Amino acid sequence: MTREPEGTAGQVEHAPDDGRSRRKQRRRSAQVAGSNAMLALVLVASNLAAASVVVVLCWLVIPGASPTDGSNPVLPNVVVLGVFLLVMVLSVVFFSVRMTRSGWEWLRAGRDPTAAEQRRVLRAPLQVTGVVAVFWLAALLVFTLFNARYSGRQAVAVGITVLFTGITMTAVAYLVSERIMRRTAAYALAARQLTRTVLPGVTLRQLLSWASATGSAVLGIVLIGLIDLVSPRSDAQQLAIAMVVLGSIALLVGLLAEFLAARAVAVPLRTLRTSFERVRRGKLDTRVKVYDGTDIGLLQDGFNRMVEGLRDRERVRDLFGRHVGEDVARSALEQGELQLGGEVREVCALFVDLIGSTELAASRPPTEVVDLLNRFFAVVIDVVEDHGGWVNKFEGDAALVVFGVPVARPDAPTDALRAGRELARRLAAEVPEARAGIGVSGGEAVAGNIGAEHRYEYTVIGDPVNEAARLTEAAKKVPGLLAASGRLVARADPEERRAWTTHASELLRGRAEETEVMVVAEPGEAGTASHG
Repeated sequence: MTREPEGTAGQVEHAPDDGRSRRKQRRRSAQVAGSNAMLALVLVASNLAAASVVVVLCWLVIPGASPTDGSNPVLPNVVVLGVFLLVMVLSVVFFSVRMTRSGWEWLRAGRDPTAAEQRRVLRAPLQVTGVVAVFWLAALLVFTLFNARYSGRQAVAVGITVLFTGITMTAVAYLVSERIMRRTAAYALAARQLTRTVLPGVTLRQLLSWASATGSAVLGIVLIGLIDLVSPRSDAQQLAIAMVVLGSIALLVGLLAEFLAARAVAVPLRTLRTSFERVRRGKLDTRVKVYDGTDIGLLQDGFNRMVEGLRDRERVRDLFGRHVGEDVARSALEQGELQLGGEVREVCALFVDLIGSTELAASRPPTEVVDLLNRFFAVVIDVVEDHGGWVNKFEGDAALVVFGVPVARPDAPTDALRAGRELARRLAAEVPEARAGIGVSGGEAVAGNIGAEHRYEYTVIGDPVNEAARLTEAAKKVPGLLAASGRLVARADPEERRAWTTHASELLRGRAEETEVMVVAEPGEAGTASHG
């Protein structure tokens, strides 16, 4: 448990969480104790019932089990059986209490189990099975030797009956204990990852169900046939009764064992199938409970780790998309292996630059400047995405936006010009304290990955980008704070061309030829055209 910091404030702040944690611990401890008590009750009841079945089989069904000398061994056997069952019940209760006290200290203490404690919890069904097997082995020795005083044939018949009944009960004990202790196993596996199988897998489950459903019954029938061959007193009617009784027991017990074994495999597989369907629909918060110490548990844990990997990948993809844009992120993921270099593309560039940012930073607290820039760029991103553009980069108080890359647009010039007009209108209306010049240009440019093998970015380099940046300087001097190159306006659709008019021809800084600078014909109507 993480210790809370000392002090009144810390105690008051964390008290509700501590209370919930303690209640959760008590609830889990009570659930584990209840599971162990139920397991002890089921084991005692099932083994008592099995002992009764042994008595019925030995003296009423199995041929050759009754003595031929007229003696009555039932009462002595009942006395021995009573003592034996009393010892068994006390031992099962003692084992259950000891297992509860010594195996789950970590749960009562509210901490994660160690690797050894986790293995102890997961191996508990094997321990239970071992205890039941020891009891029935002891019963086999005790009752075989005890009945040998009456006759060898009776000792063999009783021993055979105890043997196949013990095989059945040992198999059922494993399947039942594994099912009842599933919740406890889930607590242990939730705290520590399962790295290897702790219990035998599906193969053992199926073999145990076969042993209880088919193996022991067939063994009993075979041994009854052997007894009938050597017993002069057996008759066809008694043999038929034995067959009917054993067959009925095999049907009932076998159905229970097969049901438990089938559900031990079917339930987690059905849960996994449903969980896979949820993941396929995009629900990456899906998680299955790991409660099995076999290969199925590794499969459950593997599913959870797979979904965690998908969540991490989706988180990285989301962050990647936020940094470089969804279109670039999607293209990079689809392309797989990225390479440096680019290709010549028809590109439209929109450059927006904040006016007076130096004075703004000097006259306002940094937090206010950051808030203003965030509101400013939020409008830029919203308008650009609405018109099919891509924000290539933020440069302090400016942003470069491109249209036509990385995803081609059927009419990028019109999209860029409309985006420029709407951006000018919305910035004036929504962020009036942030005046910005907007320049729009277009033409051929190189678009691709620029940088080094271990660090690069997707960007656009070429004359349209440079011209758009220089047009922002001209835009800061015209009404509407928006300027576009004449060659770009000439490539737009007729409706968009009518929204622009020539302002002047200027030799922009750093350029060899004059640029026809065009502005919005009605600056107050900027951005009123329909979206592309």
